[in-house]
Amino acid sequence: MNLFFPNLKIQLLIGLSFFLLNCEQHDYRSELFLASKNGVNEIGLMLNDRGELEFEVSHNNGNILEKSPLGLVCNNQDFSKGLEIVEVSDVKEQRESYTLKVGHVKKVDQLFTSKSVTFKNPNGALMILDLIAGNEGIAFRYRLPKLEDSICVVEKEITGFQINKEAKAWLQPYNKAGDYTPAYEDFYFKMSAGDSITDSRNPSEGFCMPALFNVNNEKNWILIAESGTDGSYSGCHLELKSNEGLYNIAFAKKDEMFNLPLDGNKFKPESHYPYVLPWRVVIIGDKAGDILLSTLITDLAPGSKIEDTSWISPGKASWSWWSHPDDKSAQTYNDFTDLAVDFGWEYTLFDAGWEKANQSGAIIEKAISKGVKPLVWGWAGSFFDAQKRRERFKELSGMGISGVKIDFWCSDRQEVMKTIHGVFEDAANEKLLVNLHGITMPRGWHRTWPNFVTAEAVLGTESYFYDDRFPSKAAEQNTVLPFTRNVAGPTDYTPVALTSRRFPRLNSAVHELATSMIYTSGIIHFADSKETFESLPNDIKNLLIELPATWDKTECLIGNPGKAIVLLRKKDSLTYIVGINGTTDNLPIKLDLKEYTNTFTNIRLICEGEDPLIDFQSNIIPIEPEWNYTLRPRGGFILQFIK
Repeated sequence: MNLFFPNLKIQLLIGLSFFLLNCEQHDYRSELFLASKNGVNEIGLMLNDRGELEFEVSHNNGNILEKSPLGLVCNNQDFSKGLEIVEVSDVKEQRESYTLKVGHVKKVDQLFTSKSVTFKNPNGALMILDLIAGNEGIAFRYRLPKLEDSICVVEKEITGFQINKEAKAWLQPYNKAGDYTPAYEDFYFKMSAGDSITDSRNPSEGFCMPALFNVNNEKNWILIAESGTDGSYSGCHLELKSNEGLYNIAFAKKDEMFNLPLDGNKFKPESHYPYVLPWRVVIIGDKAGDILLSTLITDLAPGSKIEDTSWISPGKASWSWWSHPDDKSAQTYNDFTDLAVDFGWEYTLFDAGWEKANQSGAIIEKAISKGVKPLVWGWAGSFFDAQKRRERFKELSGMGISGVKIDFWCSDRQEVMKTIHGVFEDAANEKLLVNLHGITMPRGWHRTWPNFVTAEAVLGTESYFYDDRFPSKAAEQNTVLPFTRNVAGPTDYTPVALTSRRFPRLNSAVHELATSMIYTSGIIHFADSKETFESLPNDIKNLLIELPATWDKTECLIGNPGKAIVLLRKKDSLTYIVGINGTTDNLPIKLDLKEYTNTFTNIRLICEGEDPLIDFQSNIIPIEPEWNYTLRPRGGFILQFIK
């Protein structure tokens, strides 16, 4: 008798059972992808042999993002390796229809596909990855279902974006904590993917989002951003992990405290379970103009939390600080109220120091009596205490103030994100508009809180005071920021800075005028003095009087970041085409205007005069089906259609 036969039989039975068990298990590999409804954009997931999660993104079957890492490391669970698939949901359709108070696109109607994939780690803890795909790109977010009655601290987010090293990039350095940093006030530099930081304005340790790339052999454009960040997470930026173009998500740093009332020991994102993290967004376009017009960031943000938004009114504002930074007298504030009256602007902004000038309510009362809505400045540090914040907003509202400019946040830490959302909510309860300065990048917040009408987070015209490189780089920046910063949310660039400051302007006067129509902001704060505006030619003054603060329709006719941008802008019966040159060369352009020849007979061309730095020229010319024009170096133009 062979004594080994019984053992062999047992082994065969065990092997057969294992085989049958495996046959009954579902193979999810073919389901780990999601395509947009039109099939153009697709995200695919994969687990490697170490159980590490990765993703890829394609557009029209062309590779947009190469294999990139996903995962989380938390204080009590590790979701970075040893993962297994537990469940893949069915594909669902999701429609986002809403109206924005401020945006390149006001009425939004987007259709998405979505699915969720559930993973478990070796401890059996679950992590869900929500996927979404639409005509304008893809996005994903992590969810951690209720695990136990404890706090989850995210020690590290593994998420990265692998960009082909041949891709071109336009990236803004993320400044280290310092005097007034980080505040997203650096230049966007053109570089190759994987290049390290050089020439930043301040010491830096990564790159800001949104980050713009020209990929797939320059066939496509992508913008990497985030959406829906609230008080449960820190604002994030990108760290370059290798010179091969891997950009990983990085958190706000421990020392990002500025002079705010923050706890120095708590700086990593944390929340009770269940924990829903922000969306990681990849906007995709065939042209840079597709990026500019995308609403994907607001599509993913929560819907409006303000039921009645009828009191929220975009507009234009006079603003004394840029021309009179050291003059905080009541007379100057009153002069700028008069400027708003003369130009029909709805608002005037009383900047830092306004309280002393407002003794007995003088400057506020004058503005209100003239039909001008006053906006006032405040320091961010005084708004962290919720009770004091509510009391202050109630006091300001009772004075007849219409909005607040809150300045010097200079941090992306979670406590700051939480306070910002508290500001939005408490200000809305008192019907106050919100303008944030010295601040992080918006993340779709103007959909959730429509009273959030504008923010800085931009190297704007105040830099004519502070940066000797700004005049030489301003024109180029003005043709990059509409495809980066302004996609994230309304931008308080403070345009029409004509008077010479510490570092004299090199852009033409028309270029500076055109920026008021290039950037989108719920309130346009004009940067120059009463005397300067009053001295403008009548056609320019009339333009500033009738110019809408926001637009019903925008088209990008020419979009070449760093070189040129030409936009079509419409509001009610008003139609304009506006363009600027970001280079130091003459730049010929050609526009197809034949669709307008049946409606309009003439156009007014506003361009450079004899001295481009100070002179304007305004001529009425017949409209032609094809319009050829040469943009002057650092120049611009405005076409006003005349019926």
